[in-house]
Amino acid sequence: MKIQTVGIKDIKYPIKVREKAGPLQETVATINLHANMPRRYRGSCVSTFIRVLNKYQDEMNVAILRTLLSEVRVELEAEAARLEMTFPYFIEKKAPVSLTPSLMEYTCRFTGVVGHGEDFILSVWVPVTTLCPCSKEISDLGAHNQRAEVNLNVKYKKFIWMEDLITLVEASASSEVFALLKRPDEKHLTEQAYNNPMFVEDVVRKVAETARTHPDITWFSVGVESFESIHKHSAYAYVDSTDI
Repeated sequence: MKIQTVGIKDIKYPIKVREKAGPLQETVATINLHANMPRRYRGSCVSTFIRVLNKYQDEMNVAILRTLLSEVRVELEAEAARLEMTFPYFIEKKAPVSLTPSLMEYTCRFTGVVGHGEDFILSVWVPVTTLCPCSKEISDLGAHNQRAEVNLNVKYKKFIWMEDLITLVEASASSEVFALLKRPDEKHLTEQAYNNPMFVEDVVRKVAETARTHPDITWFSVGVESFESIHKHSAYAYVDSTDI
């Protein structure tokens, strides 16, 4: 009987990721690394996967995925190899008025496949604020707002920094989210969101419109989940550029 896929799943592994500003950021990734094996293969491949991860952990980026996966495929004589690498990524942001610095955490993922064609995807999960346009329209004293999360996945023809995708998303919401704010910052962001009301549908459209005009993005999908403040359920919207 042929075992179609073997690999390692949910292994926690320290990696270093190159920041747009230049330095390497240390983080811990959750990794799935699989290979589609030929029928004649009968041995264990765990040591191969770990050895290759050891080799490239000192600087991990989407450009290295092809090299890493090609090495796995060649060494195991595999038909194809696939990697998913999900990790927290931190960016220093300054509050909009006080300029107080703080670190914001974003979830990012590298996904790559070699063999049976090549496929490489960069994903980011970005927290934002949405404010309900209907609530603003019918209320005399305010409008309900909520934290939302945007998941943007892209394929690309030239290298794209994670920071640029995060900035693209944050510019498409009612307002950004920060880890640390002072009172003048809270006032600014509250009023900014109030003056820029958006449903999840509005956010997903704006992200999609910007991604569609990006010169280096060849495909994208974007999903927005709003954790509603006056409902028990979430609101959700999704678009795939294949269907646009």
